[in-house]
Amino acid sequence: MSRAPMWRAIVALGVIAASLFFALTQSARLGLDLRGGTQIVLETKDSPVVEANAESTQRALEVLRQRVDALGVSEPSLYRSGQQRIFVELPGLQDPREAAEVIGRTAQLTVHPVRGATDEQGKNKGKPAEDGSRTLADPDQKGAFLELGPTALTGEGVKDAEAVLDQQQMSGWMVDLTFRGQAGKDWARVTGAAACAPQGAPERRVAIVLDGKVLSAPGVNADVACKVGISGGSTQITGGFDREEARDLAALVKGGALPVPVEVVEQRTVGPTLGADAIAASTQAAIIGLALTGLFILVVYRLLGALATIALALYGLISYAALVALGATLTLPGLAGFVLAIGMAVDANVLVFERAREEYLGARALKSGPSRLDKPLRTAFGKTWSAVVDEEYQSARALKSAPARLDKPLRTAFGKTWSAVVDSNVTTLLASGLLFFFATGPVKGFGVTLSIGVLVSMISALVITRVLADFAIRRRFVRGRPGLTGITSTGRVRAWLAHRKPRLVHHRRRWLGVSALLIVVAVVGIGLRGLDFGVEFTGGRLVQYSTSRPVDVDAARTAVTEAGFPRAVVQESGDGDISVRTGELSNDQQHTIKTALAKEGGEVTVERDELIGPSLGAELRQNALIALGIAVAAQLIYLSVRFRWTFAAAAVSAMVHDVLLVVGLFAWLGKPVDSIFLAALLTIIGYSVNDTVVVFDRVREARRRDPAADLETTANKAVIQTLPRTVNTGMGALFILVALAVLGGDSLADFSLALIAGVVIGMASTVFTAVPIAVQLEGSRPAPPVRPRRGEDGGTRSPLERRGRARGSGAVV
Repeated sequence: MSRAPMWRAIVALGVIAASLFFALTQSARLGLDLRGGTQIVLETKDSPVVEANAESTQRALEVLRQRVDALGVSEPSLYRSGQQRIFVELPGLQDPREAAEVIGRTAQLTVHPVRGATDEQGKNKGKPAEDGSRTLADPDQKGAFLELGPTALTGEGVKDAEAVLDQQQMSGWMVDLTFRGQAGKDWARVTGAAACAPQGAPERRVAIVLDGKVLSAPGVNADVACKVGISGGSTQITGGFDREEARDLAALVKGGALPVPVEVVEQRTVGPTLGADAIAASTQAAIIGLALTGLFILVVYRLLGALATIALALYGLISYAALVALGATLTLPGLAGFVLAIGMAVDANVLVFERAREEYLGARALKSGPSRLDKPLRTAFGKTWSAVVDEEYQSARALKSAPARLDKPLRTAFGKTWSAVVDSNVTTLLASGLLFFFATGPVKGFGVTLSIGVLVSMISALVITRVLADFAIRRRFVRGRPGLTGITSTGRVRAWLAHRKPRLVHHRRRWLGVSALLIVVAVVGIGLRGLDFGVEFTGGRLVQYSTSRPVDVDAARTAVTEAGFPRAVVQESGDGDISVRTGELSNDQQHTIKTALAKEGGEVTVERDELIGPSLGAELRQNALIALGIAVAAQLIYLSVRFRWTFAAAAVSAMVHDVLLVVGLFAWLGKPVDSIFLAALLTIIGYSVNDTVVVFDRVREARRRDPAADLETTANKAVIQTLPRTVNTGMGALFILVALAVLGGDSLADFSLALIAGVVIGMASTVFTAVPIAVQLEGSRPAPPVRPRRGEDGGTRSPLERRGRARGSGAVV
């Protein structure tokens, strides 16, 4: 007896045990879009003396880490991405104004002697000379300027900086500086030189400059000796600060200067209630979608469907465990990908079960020989009606089918569907991998969870489901009642196809004409209505506000216009929220809009805030086109290796057809085209090719058995054989997607709509676009004749086909 079932059971138990361990001992790392907070993406720029590269960006990251720690944000996260990007995540921070100001400042702290005072800044406009001397505004006298000497010391010499309250002179908050080593001596030297100037002279002052602005220019006290200066290695910066200003300044000085300037290229803020609502809605959608999918396959496949439902539940456990074990961040699109992969996990199970049905029904047909015709005929003569002949014959066939044969159809089905499962999942992995490399923000998480889901679905279907099925069919109770398994019945779709015997591929020119017409409609929609690109691709800012009392969108638009933003696009969003989209908008201007809306709607809360710089918007547009181009090329190359180039071209043509129709639908409906829509498109690409590969795999199998067979007939058989799988898999995915569309909230509604359209179009394009194109290409560019492999004619031909060939009918269902 083979030991393979035992090893499969050991592997399955090991995976489940490890998954339970990780799921119970670790928690998922939630993205800011689920737990609320602010994410700021900074890009380093070249300075006159330092190039912005990986080394300088890493040094800037360390400086920023100290600044963020001083802000008092709980569990901040900072990390470098690429050569010049720094991601700063601040959970719980809802007002990014302060954080962006503190984080983004270069914080170049310098100390200068004052050479004199003047009434004008001069032609250099405050720009420093090579030695650091410059002319800047006097903070103590409006309209006056100070002529500063060369730089005496920099912020690198500051050992510590602390915001303190002056308890002695009650002059308010100030920043206490402590110098290290040589910097303390430099401070004594510059203050000693200033002490030699007469009292009241500008030269007796010492200027402390931060980022080109004089923070403080105190005069040296009379008790400081000339040429001696202030010793002790410390001083204070005063300037009428309040507590927050003193704390921020201390954080900047202590953290030190950034080695290179930084620019905010992306900023996202999500309110805490929006994240909590998204988790609740997605969880509810997952539970309902999984329940409906489980009920559907339970009704269709009975006992095997129940076992597949258990495997799906374990799939959810394993996927979650893999997510936390890898330390991946779970985002809102990632959560949608996690839920969506449940529907895709049904695909491999359906593929196996439908093939098992073919094998079982074919084995029964072969076992029912001509010698069995006498008994139903004798019984029928006693009952007179000719219709009863068929009834008695079918009953005799059912009695003849031996329960012991349940294991062989399943074993054969698992073996023959392996290549189709692998090919179809690889195409999805290619699409999700592109999302990981080219997407940004939360959408990158979608690529991660979808990739994990696809890999785990293969383990779930090919290992766990098989272990459960092998165990079940060996029970005497099941062997005595084979109808419980669900593979002994023909199924409604297969029975309808067997009755109607449609010649779908014969009318291929008609179907290709309809496909071409739909593409024209989609292209016209794109041309006439255009695409509503989101801020990710255009740059700008999109803010979603919720108000304590209802606000009419026209009143909100008027309030925003009167606040000084007449070009802002104001719309209703979600459940009574107001969204405002503009071009470049600072944090202070965003606060101005919030204040204007408060006059109409009472208390205003920022639910979502996305700021994309123009440079990043152009980059994301370019990355989106690159991702789509690579997706098409990668699918074409992979399918050309696994199949013939004609089949690869047909699959890619159908895929492009599906993408164009979905994009055209969004153009006609005026739906936004953003990064989440890009995620949906790449998923549609994977799903479309996934569906086509299953049909082409069956065509390839049939042609290996009989290379001389007519391709149109072979392709038509393949379509009919796999159509029940296509319908059942599509239904499983649609249950999940409809649940997401209804319950997933406004942020996932368009995503779900795109995928629903993609699934329906993909199911149709496989039959009416991909297969007809493949037949046409093979007709004009036929493959060289290939001799069947030894033993393939009898060894791999399904029982149904062997029976049909023996009778000369050609029927396979």
